Amino acid sequence: MEVLQSPSLRISPHPLSLRRKSPIRIQRPNFNRPNHKNPPSISASASVPKRETDPKKRVVITGMGLVSVFGNDVDTYYDRLLSGESGIGPIDRFDASKFPTRFGGQIRGFKSDGYIDGKNDRRLDDVLRYCLVAGKKALENSGLGAGNLDKIDKIRAGVLVGTGMGGLTVFSDGVQALIERGHRKITPFFIPYAITNMGSALLAIEIGFMGPNYSISTACATSNYCFYAAANHIRRGEADLMLAGGTEAAIIPIGLGGFVACRALSQRNDDPKTASRPWDKDRDGFVMGEGAGVLVLESLEHAMKRNAPIIAEYLGGAVNCDAYHMTDPRADGLGVSTCIERSLEDAGVAPEEVNYINAHATSTIAGDLAEINAIKKVFKNTSEIKINATKSMIGHCLGAAGGLEAIATVKAINTGWLHPTINQFNPEPSLEFDTVANKKQQHEVNVAISNSFGFGGHNSVVVFSAFKP
Repeated sequence: MEVLQSPSLRISPHPLSLRRKSPIRIQRPNFNRPNHKNPPSISASASVPKRETDPKKRVVITGMGLVSVFGNDVDTYYDRLLSGESGIGPIDRFDASKFPTRFGGQIRGFKSDGYIDGKNDRRLDDVLRYCLVAGKKALENSGLGAGNLDKIDKIRAGVLVGTGMGGLTVFSDGVQALIERGHRKITPFFIPYAITNMGSALLAIEIGFMGPNYSISTACATSNYCFYAAANHIRRGEADLMLAGGTEAAIIPIGLGGFVACRALSQRNDDPKTASRPWDKDRDGFVMGEGAGVLVLESLEHAMKRNAPIIAEYLGGAVNCDAYHMTDPRADGLGVSTCIERSLEDAGVAPEEVNYINAHATSTIAGDLAEINAIKKVFKNTSEIKINATKSMIGHCLGAAGGLEAIATVKAINTGWLHPTINQFNPEPSLEFDTVANKKQQHEVNVAISNSFGFGGHNSVVVFSAFKP
């Protein structure tokens, strides 16, 4: 990503920060470490990754819910992705005529009928409205609509929905009220609706879930961090079921202006629908999007006891940090490649088993190729892997990106169809992957990974597959 840089901000990482630490659940020794000479012989079975078999620790996906530029229905959302439709257009929520970027993945005609009462709907920040609707829709999809919630132990059910920006509209309005009319005109909801934990809190209040409840805010890596943490609550026996994902609503003047100031956004105002073009030589920045994506994660044991619809399995994940720069990825890709490796170790998956990657692929100059280079370090045979970019159609939904992309990944597993990466006009020659360019493809997904990375160097990778008893 091209941004203004101060030399003082580029800090060389300490050599010790590059040392790999063994993950808690390592299944095989790594003899590729420096200075590891003459490794001892091991049995063939010891070198094979092992997946979790304990039904109390296996984590399955039983529900999905979203709010997107393509509406609030998961099947409609994926159908429009498969058709290669762009959800990007001119911003008309406010006057954007003076901004160098005047378009985005703006949600229009959002409806919360039946999910949020009228009084709250009028005063909630959009980031909270999106969270509540996506979360409740995920529960419905899981067979836990309002009439069925008493069938589970709510003390052992939690919520972990994060956001990168929080309630940006209420924050912006509050600052304006303070400057123009004084502190007495600040809404009493200013703090509650601006803080990042309130989406999880309000969702829990409305459905009565009393288990683990907080938010994680790691910029555009937020949703995957939430999936990883939520799954680990289940694996440790601290919860039977978790609602997890991300929500974002930053397409307002201060949000747009802030990313413009970072020099992060595309300025292709003459043709917004082709502005998000991951891995294309002529890409010029990412396109802002918004929405929410939430999964219902639960232990296999709990899902089977209540005869839940098991959609897919969460095999594992990993998170780490580049420890390099506020906005730029590491040139050597070490943080991302290590994160992918650790996610596979956590999942009990060999690299050869992965044949689909939903990439972070934001359409920035440096970021797209840095991710590809990191992927190549882990997966030596690129011909067996298909890779695509959901952001080419819905834009970059920041903290919600991983949630919406996880849903696309699971739908690919379920349907056997991969959505295209649109706007592939002039691909980078070093790409070396089938990016499902411009047209959907049939593909039986064995194991899929979904990548998300955030400002600050936050890396996160989650691993999914079809559920096999």
